[in-house]
Amino acid sequence: MKTKNLYLAVVMLGIITWGCNKTNDSLSSVNSVSLKSSINTGVQNLTSAVNSISASPGYQVFTGANDLSTKSGVISPLDTLTQSIGLADIAGIYTYKATKMTRGHMSLMKFFTKTGVSSQMIVSLPESKVNSPRMLLRYTPADTLLANDYTVTVSDYLVKFNLFNSYDYKMASSIKIKDVDAGALQIQSTYGKNNGYMYSSEFDFPDGYSTKYLAASGDTAVSSYSINQGTKTLYQEKLTSIKTSTDLKHRERDYSLTIGNVLIERKLGIGQALDSAKVYVSGVLQLKSKVEIIDTSTDPTVDPTVTNQKRELKITFDDGTTATFSQLAGTVITNINSIFTSMHQVNFATNIVDMIAWDIYTKKN
Repeated sequence: MKTKNLYLAVVMLGIITWGCNKTNDSLSSVNSVSLKSSINTGVQNLTSAVNSISASPGYQVFTGANDLSTKSGVISPLDTLTQSIGLADIAGIYTYKATKMTRGHMSLMKFFTKTGVSSQMIVSLPESKVNSPRMLLRYTPADTLLANDYTVTVSDYLVKFNLFNSYDYKMASSIKIKDVDAGALQIQSTYGKNNGYMYSSEFDFPDGYSTKYLAASGDTAVSSYSINQGTKTLYQEKLTSIKTSTDLKHRERDYSLTIGNVLIERKLGIGQALDSAKVYVSGVLQLKSKVEIIDTSTDPTVDPTVTNQKRELKITFDDGTTATFSQLAGTVITNINSIFTSMHQVNFATNIVDMIAWDIYTKKN
């Protein structure tokens, strides 16, 4: 009887083991299909988002012409060591008014009139002047017929700097073009001679999409690029590098790329060597799929990322087929690169607010 029971137990164990292996094989196959389809779905959603962003009125806010320099970016050696400009210093309603200019100092405020009181800073000017910034400081008779249909409302503002040592910059604003919401722009930037810099910017579009960029230097350097739809992450790439007293340059510590429900990541492992990249679909590790991370540039001034088009991901699926992320994503990567390049460059919307703020502040002091 005991022998018979033992025999049955062995048989049942074999059946269970066989069943588990079949289940694992089945799951592996599903995971392979899931990874491919998930990446394709993620690319489709991302492409729709980028197309919507690129076609929106708000896109020009951080991709407009950069013909104006800002006071926060160009500081005269004659300035006192410490300056600070807050929202209370520049609050009010300022409206563009076509004005004939004589030779002399080209103050931007000669083209703007304070027309009201507000706890915020509200600047209105013609959209055509935004699209052609060089014409902002020029007068033509036709300017008197222009409507002030481009409005920037600044709800938070701070410029604080100690010459050659540090600065803090913060601005939060919303933009309307022809009385239509174009979106909201937030920028925060700091620099310290000993601590390095931090720059972050975010633009929220009226249709629910948002773009976020972060860069920070120092012993732990971070760069992050993300595109979201509400609380849903459509795309995010993040790179963290470290530098110790024994390092000649920064070394990669953590890297991740998220597209939809697919996460690819690589971390620093035992012995300070980078582990192999892992790929997850909806949080499930893909055991047979493999990702090879290939840096395509050795330029130390540019982060080795897919966003910057300086890194490639070669993906091997369970069925043995391979594809690079660039092949799967297509032209959307080039468009993403353009978006984030613009987000960390000086733009017209920021410049004009800074220049008006500086003119207002200097006339008060």
